[in-house]
Amino acid sequence: MNTDSTTQPVIEARQLDLTFQTNDGPIHALKDVNLTVDKGDFVSFIGPSGCGKTTFLRCIAALETPTGGMLTVNGMTPDEARRNRAYGYVFQAAGLYPWRTIAKNIKLPLEIMGYSASEQEERVKKVLELVDLEGFGGKFPWQLSGGMQQRASIARALAFDADILLMDEPFGALDEIVRDHLNEQLLALWARTEKTIGFVTHSIPEAVYLSTKIVVMSPRPGRITDVIDSPLPKERPLDIRDTPEFIEVAHRVREGLRAGHTDD
Repeated sequence: MNTDSTTQPVIEARQLDLTFQTNDGPIHALKDVNLTVDKGDFVSFIGPSGCGKTTFLRCIAALETPTGGMLTVNGMTPDEARRNRAYGYVFQAAGLYPWRTIAKNIKLPLEIMGYSASEQEERVKKVLELVDLEGFGGKFPWQLSGGMQQRASIARALAFDADILLMDEPFGALDEIVRDHLNEQLLALWARTEKTIGFVTHSIPEAVYLSTKIVVMSPRPGRITDVIDSPLPKERPLDIRDTPEFIEVAHRVREGLRAGHTDD
């Protein structure tokens, strides 16, 4: 994690609020959210369903507009950051077009952005290697397992080499063995690319295993009840989950989740 206080945060939220107006009255999705994310951080957002984890990620991506407070991405408004291609976004479902090959799915944002055919080919080759899918570019999504499809989705988000990768529960629908494997691969990918990652999850072990910083959120209205800077080393084999240090962090996350419920 970057601790140089003179460096501009990659993501900064100050007293951020978001209220949705509905036919049944206002819904307070986020309330007084304060957070700083530095370059190279791997930040997990964890909390109960409806606590605003995904909503906050969508605010960063300019897919939702806050109704109060301040939010900057690379020193810009989220909308300016989106136009500057500051981030890639990985959704819960892989969202691959079944009629396009894996390579052509990855090329889609590059086509929209106007990259040349040779540049597209070069970038597709590079990101397929990054996610360990060499040789699968000519396959169609239905020919790949769920885990491989999500890796292809990550490759698509990485294709235009944005500094920030936003991931909304990308492994939530996968079985535990596949999820463990993809967690390992994601950590290796993060180490190789040095991206800043924002990651939404419901899983305490996943949040603790992956993150340099864990943001614990309360039930609606979504507030941050704890921000935990992980003491774990950057190199993390899966069996680190059996260590006292890991268990202690997981316990603090669990206590933070409980505290958020009792505050209501």
